[in-house]
Amino acid sequence: MALTQSVKDELSRLTVKKSSERKAEVSAILRFAGGLHIISGRIVIEAEVDLAATARRLRAAIAEVYGHPSEIIVVSGGGIRRGSRYVVRVVRDGESLARQTGLLDNRGRPVRGLPSTVVNGSAADAEAVWRGAFLAHGSLTEPGRSSSLEVTCPGPEAALALVGAARRLGIAAKAREVRGVDRVVVRDGDAIAALLTRMGAHDALMAWEERRMRKEVRATANRLANFDDANLRRSAQAAVAAGARVERALEILGTDVPEHLRYAGELRVAHKQASLDELGRLADPPMTKDAIAGRIRRLLAMADKKAAEEGVPGTEANVTPEMLDG
Repeated sequence: MALTQSVKDELSRLTVKKSSERKAEVSAILRFAGGLHIISGRIVIEAEVDLAATARRLRAAIAEVYGHPSEIIVVSGGGIRRGSRYVVRVVRDGESLARQTGLLDNRGRPVRGLPSTVVNGSAADAEAVWRGAFLAHGSLTEPGRSSSLEVTCPGPEAALALVGAARRLGIAAKAREVRGVDRVVVRDGDAIAALLTRMGAHDALMAWEERRMRKEVRATANRLANFDDANLRRSAQAAVAAGARVERALEILGTDVPEHLRYAGELRVAHKQASLDELGRLADPPMTKDAIAGRIRRLLAMADKKAAEEGVPGTEANVTPEMLDG
């Protein structure tokens, strides 16, 4: 989770001055990390985040943009949760903040998605929505075939609103339900990079891109190595099979084989796994790859012709399935 933490840490320290963007970010954090509770007849807002810097950012924005006081409560980790969690709680004027941030509509009913002012805002507001949602419940996995930028959502309406915000930024995101939990996922590497840029996580983007490039280079090197290994294996198998055919050819022809063809055939039999290029260098005097191949080809053709005339098995009879097994 190191990448996720680095993105959240950078976003928590990002300076945003425009009021509409700060409002969109606060609305997103409260929607994706928070909830409304009724305590002693009063509406209380709580938002639980995993970084102290995020909690301080949210508390400052609530005070500076909306003028409401809040408190931060530290919850120690336990069970499957490691590390402390931070709860930003607004007790006094909770209902007022809920209306201002779009958690409640004008009739006091809970809003399941995002407020219309945020949904219909500018591209910068859409960036702020994604920034707030990621700070609340986002994760970024290592680059590779299974890489993804993901946000866990409180419901399908919030997920669709987040997908819409991504669409306004020209980024393809998909909403899906996994084991009863709504999520919005971005899987394409270029789309992830674009979204990190739009949210403002430039340093984290550089680290992610560096890891992405390193993995791509390693994967390419592995593919080339495997390709080379396969080629070498096939060449060795072909050489062994050719050696077996030459052995049979020399048996068929006996003393009727021309000396220059016999010499090439004996080289092949003596060095069964050598390539044609290597056989040419072993010859005395040295020969080209094409010259040695031509002699062996003529030797095999002569032997197969004689075998056909005499009605005996040809040179292929010495080639076993094991020799050709890849």
